[in-house]
Amino acid sequence: MPFYVYILRCSDGSYYTGHTDDLDARMAQHSDGVASAYTAKRRPLTLLWATDCQTREEAFELERRLHGWSRAKKEALMRGDFEAL
Repeated sequence: MPFYVYILRCSDGSYYTGHTDDLDARMAQHSDGVASAYTAKRRPLTLLWATDCQTREEAFELERRLHGWSRAKKEALMRGDFEAL
């Protein structure tokens, strides 16, 4: 079963990074305002980027790594600009 790491753009322009085993269901939860207190106050949300991982641990580790990245570095990842990373 794949797991996903994703980045959302919130209505205030901030980014939210998370992981899940069902991206469609998680997006519905975010849209309904029940997935996260952070995103509930910043709807509507736009899915900007997602990737799949083999295990939940791998997804969780990638999510934590992305949390430490600057906005510019996250934007380079989403653009696919690997030289800027």
